[in-house]
Amino acid sequence: MNPHPLTRPARQKRRNAPARRPGGAAHDGAPTAGRKGRGLAVLALYCAAMSALAGGGAPELTLAGKYAGGLDLADYWVSEKLDGVRAYWDGKKLVSRGGNAFAAPPWFVAAFPAAPLDGELWLGRGRFEETASVVTRSAPHEGWRQVRYMVFDLPASALPFAERLRELQALAAAADSPYLAVVAQEKIADHAALARRLDAVVTAGGEGLMLRRGSSLYRGGRSGDLLKFKKFDDAEARVVAHNPGKGKFRGMMGSVTVEMENGTRFRIGSGFTDAQRRNPPPLGGTVTFRHQGLTANGVPRFPVFWRRRADEPGP
Repeated sequence: MNPHPLTRPARQKRRNAPARRPGGAAHDGAPTAGRKGRGLAVLALYCAAMSALAGGGAPELTLAGKYAGGLDLADYWVSEKLDGVRAYWDGKKLVSRGGNAFAAPPWFVAAFPAAPLDGELWLGRGRFEETASVVTRSAPHEGWRQVRYMVFDLPASALPFAERLRELQALAAAADSPYLAVVAQEKIADHAALARRLDAVVTAGGEGLMLRRGSSLYRGGRSGDLLKFKKFDDAEARVVAHNPGKGKFRGMMGSVTVEMENGTRFRIGSGFTDAQRRNPPPLGGTVTFRHQGLTANGVPRFPVFWRRRADEPGP
């Protein structure tokens, strides 16, 4: 039985089989001239992906925008939004969003392909903190045996996503690693069906859905090619100040002042446990909060602390 029902298992007997297009016959690739041109394009993107990490820099990963309806879903692939730790495989090591190497044991990555991969280190639904605790330690350990690297894209490929997906599935099948799996993707006809799918995922303990445009190329930064669909709005911000508590919170942290990527500053005072108020998120650290949209000035309305984003490997 597959322990991760959301995924298409990597361990498929496709090692010697030619690739197949959906619903069609096997094919053995493009004509020679096309393969040569495509190969040069892939090589150029691969070099760009590698240079993004030169000197320990952060990888240029695709970031999700927000799904707000009104789209023709015919060109989008839909998957569950996994509540894991984002990780980039550069062909030799796993790297965090901030460009820091994860201390993954050699046996964990031994069968991974040479091609760069984009995905999440994942233990299961609702286990983000546990996942972060396992993968951010500064030395390899046996806890990694319960982790799976759930991949959803090929950053160095010059193909549109629909074709990258087939290429990704073939790479994972050839790797035949128990620690590597491709996130399942599906087509959904309309918004009503998408909303029903979201309800089912959330009821089962999931976080939400991701929508990827099938015709899009991989590119770093935020765009409409990748969208998240959730029951609530959330965002991240950097902690810049601890504000003292009053009344029942006297002697503890009352709120934190945070700053978003665009420079917007505001306070978050709700959502914290007493333990978190006694030991608040550190200055300079990143927190994730939930909110109810934005004011006319772009300030999140009714922000509530959700969790600390402690997903960077330790020194």
